[in-house]
Amino acid sequence: MSSPEWQKSSYSGSSNACVEVRTSDGLIELRESDEGDVIVRTSPAKFAAFLRGAKAGEFDHFIGGA
Repeated sequence: MSSPEWQKSSYSGSSNACVEVRTSDGLIELRESDEGDVIVRTSPAKFAAFLRGAKAGEFDHFIGGA
């Protein structure tokens, strides 16, 4: 199943500074709303692992003050 429309978090409101996501040909595609020509593609399993890591704080050391 493909979802050609880009989706963004409802937490973004009307802001254009967000990450958008969609599915295409069995892959997950991500892009920054202000850099629409740069698209990252990954498998659903790898995306799920990334989300689990982000929720667990695995990448917090990459941001200042964390």
